[in-house]
Amino acid sequence: MSRSGRIRPFGILILALFPLVLFAQGPPLELPDASPHAAVTQSVGLTEVTIDYHRPAVNGRPVWGTLVPWDQVWRAGANENTTISFSTPVSVEGRPVAAGTYGLHLIPSEGGDWTLVLSNQSRAWGSFAYNQAEDAIRVSVKPEAAPHRERLLYLFEEPKGGSVTASLNWDKVRVPFDIEVDLPSLVTSDLEDQLTGLPQFFWQRWNQAAAWVAQNGTDLDRAMTWADRSIAINENFQNLRTKALI
Repeated sequence: MSRSGRIRPFGILILALFPLVLFAQGPPLELPDASPHAAVTQSVGLTEVTIDYHRPAVNGRPVWGTLVPWDQVWRAGANENTTISFSTPVSVEGRPVAAGTYGLHLIPSEGGDWTLVLSNQSRAWGSFAYNQAEDAIRVSVKPEAAPHRERLLYLFEEPKGGSVTASLNWDKVRVPFDIEVDLPSLVTSDLEDQLTGLPQFFWQRWNQAAAWVAQNGTDLDRAMTWADRSIAINENFQNLRTKALI
């Protein structure tokens, strides 16, 4: 305002913008999530399997059939999609699944098998936009009675060379499902890729690859070729022994 008492143009602009500044929301505050985020990863051979989810609590509520209704698609966690990712092709409960990330859903059923769904849509919020036409697979899984678990938890149990059992655990229920990989085929293919790089110049690497394939009985013709490549670089007891094994 000037000494004459009149508001200058700049002052008028500030007054005009003041309500906008007053009612603007600004950046949100960061607060603890009621259902905290979690992720768990397991190696199965050369394959990485990751489940990404949020962990709701029981909080004294009846869960199955109430908080999580029977016979309805459930996000198998809280907040946005629970997802499961595979770095290579796998099979889930015997059904082939390509490498990639999938939305993970469950359909609980009272007194019977449940349905595990992997959806090609992995970026939805929960199961509210779920569309069965986007299913990658649907398989039956058997829920089991389990000790009380206050917060939902995913586990990878009993990992073996080419398989692992994943399980959802919440309240007094455990829901396991098996994941398998074609370990010999995946490793053999990966070895072939590795042997196009620097390892191709060393007899030890050809011999190592040939010995692994021979011991696992996957592709003996290829193992013989690799053993011969090792011998061509440096014939010795180790690679001759590998060739004899083949």
